[in-house]
Amino acid sequence: MKRFALLLLSLILMAGIMAGCSSSSSSGDEKPKDDSKNGDEVVTLNMFQFKVEIADQLQEMIGEFEKEHPNIKIKLESVGGGADYGAALKAKFASGEQPDIFNNGGFKELELWKEHLADLSNEPWAEHVLPIGKVPTTDTDGKLYGMPVNLEGYGFIYNKDLFEEAGITEPPNTISELKDAAEKLKDKGITPFSAGYGEWWVIGQHLLNIPFAQQEDPVAFIEGLYSGSEKLTGNDKFKEFKEVLDTEINFGNDNPLTTDYNTQVTLFASGKTAMLQQGNWTENMILEIDPDINMGFLPIPLTDDEAEADRLPVGVPNNWVLNKNSEHLEEAKLFLNWMVSSETGKRYITEEFAFIPAFDNIEPTGLGPLGKHILEYSKAEKTIPWTWFRWPDGANKEFAATIQEYAAGKIDYDTVVERFQASWDNLK
Repeated sequence: MKRFALLLLSLILMAGIMAGCSSSSSSGDEKPKDDSKNGDEVVTLNMFQFKVEIADQLQEMIGEFEKEHPNIKIKLESVGGGADYGAALKAKFASGEQPDIFNNGGFKELELWKEHLADLSNEPWAEHVLPIGKVPTTDTDGKLYGMPVNLEGYGFIYNKDLFEEAGITEPPNTISELKDAAEKLKDKGITPFSAGYGEWWVIGQHLLNIPFAQQEDPVAFIEGLYSGSEKLTGNDKFKEFKEVLDTEINFGNDNPLTTDYNTQVTLFASGKTAMLQQGNWTENMILEIDPDINMGFLPIPLTDDEAEADRLPVGVPNNWVLNKNSEHLEEAKLFLNWMVSSETGKRYITEEFAFIPAFDNIEPTGLGPLGKHILEYSKAEKTIPWTWFRWPDGANKEFAATIQEYAAGKIDYDTVVERFQASWDNLK
């Protein structure tokens, strides 16, 4: 009897072992569980971003993140500068290659992409975003869908040494002073402006923002354009815009219509031109070419009213957003939070990217001369807004094409403003 019991027990144990082996072998055909947080599997995030000027530094920062989080890898792709990021992003989604992390400008872009975006309202960094940083990606439902990349500003970057060489003792703030400075530079054999009219965003977005942003109430004016109660034709600021446009064209480099972003910046950085219509995002590129360049910002004036003219456009250039359908949404959220909360992330933002942070928990250390100048104007409240994110989708490119025709001498200025109005009406 005892021998039979032992035999029965042996059979039961053998059956258990066989069942265990069978279970193990069958589970090998199943998709492995995502245990990235437990260290069992590497997760790859696809990051698609537009700031090509920080592409190398961003890749280095990602390397630092991956050292601290060995189970998360980030594949970075940068499209910007002369390339159309918006069109490239649409192509990504259309092809099914949806990135986990990408950029969104907010306002009208938020409306266009909201169905794809994760709600970030309750992320730990959200309470530290400066008020100006929340505006673009806060929807009417009160939810926050984006994390601001940084604060930026633009205007005419000028070479102080070349100005001194031309006998210009005071930086010009009004349109008359700007014209006078351009004449003095030209008389000295110095090309006054780097005019990058080959880039739609330089002229159809940044430059044309000025008459929109100089309105008494820019938001109300743009809402009036949508409703039809306001017009671009006949508007004083758009009449005045002709002066700054003519000044840059008449005193600019040769072949402005074929001058792209890289050429435009390089002309200025190498001392071949005295002024550059760009923003503080060009700082790293300029300093790589000439580390000792003595530069600062001038406003883009429309009038001789100094109080009105002496202001710089400052805003949030873009925002980090997350694809709500990402298979690795929590890892993507972790990366965004690390960027603005870890000491390593903060250092890269301020020192390596030379960014003006849009967070109250990040000190703006390590800023170069251009970043410092933007910060000074911001603290002095001498700023105007970035309005193009509120324009109809595609308007900026049509505006640019019209400006290019004017620069080529094909149409007169009255036709320019009429075309602006027609583009708005067709696209709104």
